[in-house]
Amino acid sequence: MRPKQRKILQNFNFNMIQFERFELKNGLKVIFHKDTSTPMAVVNTLYDVGARDEQEDKTGFAHLFEHLMFGGSVNIPSYDAPLQNAGGESNAFTSNDITNYYNVLPAQNIETALWLESDRMLSLAFSPKSLEVQRSVVIEEFKQRYLNQPYGDDWLLLRPLAYLKHPYKWATIGKSLQHIEEVQLDDVKAFFQKHYNPANAILCISGNFEFEYIKQLVEHWYGNIPGGIKPARILPQEPKQTEFRKAVYERDVPADAFYYAFKMGERKSEEYYIADMLSDELGKEKSSVLYLKLKKELQLVTDINAYILGSLDQGLFIISGKMMNGKSMDELDSALWEVLNEFQLNPITAQELKRLKLKIRTSREFQEQGLLNRTMNLAYYELLGDANGINEEHEIYNAIEVEHLQELSKQLFVKENCSLLQIKATQSHE
Repeated sequence: MRPKQRKILQNFNFNMIQFERFELKNGLKVIFHKDTSTPMAVVNTLYDVGARDEQEDKTGFAHLFEHLMFGGSVNIPSYDAPLQNAGGESNAFTSNDITNYYNVLPAQNIETALWLESDRMLSLAFSPKSLEVQRSVVIEEFKQRYLNQPYGDDWLLLRPLAYLKHPYKWATIGKSLQHIEEVQLDDVKAFFQKHYNPANAILCISGNFEFEYIKQLVEHWYGNIPGGIKPARILPQEPKQTEFRKAVYERDVPADAFYYAFKMGERKSEEYYIADMLSDELGKEKSSVLYLKLKKELQLVTDINAYILGSLDQGLFIISGKMMNGKSMDELDSALWEVLNEFQLNPITAQELKRLKLKIRTSREFQEQGLLNRTMNLAYYELLGDANGINEEHEIYNAIEVEHLQELSKQLFVKENCSLLQIKATQSHE
């Protein structure tokens, strides 16, 4: 099921993203992207650590560190104040696979960002007070986003249904509040020392600079940080799913909801790209197959979407949505499988495939217009194996043919490869 050809789509000009790279003696990988069109600069630091790297009895640590890293470092008691004084802003995000920190600021003040990022890479200012403050923030986030709003805990329920062994079975926020409530300062220090070091990070800098100047700055600010050791990642492997799984929960929500989760290939596999295109055809926008059949024609749902998670390890292809009042989930289930079976039997036309490819390319071009997105993506592709992948993926998408979509749909959309979570509204909403 591998695309046989890699040809560039006619009449579509793909803008290559230029970059240079180097590596410090302590193992820090550095990507530099020159952009002469903007007075701003971006400093992005990707750490190769996510929720999958946690122990099952100590989850939520990677996300907790996203917060702790803003609590002051060994030489800088306040992270935000110097950056704001330099006209910059910062933020971060954590996933099951990575933790990413970024700074956007005027180019002339880039050393402020390098000073701040290098100092917290050197060492956080570990203190009971900082831990308590950030612990409280994370606990409140857990309650507000996952426990106290409609559909908030859906992914806390779906992940352990779809994954039995792999650490993807818990969400980034953690398995339970108790893990964060019980975290100790020694646990925090050990996690930092294991994962937050130059050998486990990728620094990407973008802006209107010269390459040699950036090399000098990075060597000055990061060169003396001890390298550490990139931790070995030996994770429990998820066994092949061989039976349909289903879980039904009742919640105080406005309408019944459903999540069909199908196992799919890892991020580096070509199956990922085919699944990505397949999800566009099935469940994105009002012209998609599922929308036209299940919402517009049968009026079973108020909304329906298909998307992939893009996980570095084995991922999930998700079909989710909300039910129309008065319609049953049994009706939806029957109709959905009928649509998927029909799709397997009757592939899309060559013209529809061309439209999908153009839509994907246009979307990627639009996304990469922003300097921040380009910078984050370069770091991420370097993590995948080569930052130049950002310039090569369009060839992979373009090599996909109709038969690849049809073949993958036959492999993915089978009952024994599916885990179904249903959220039923309580009687007060019926």
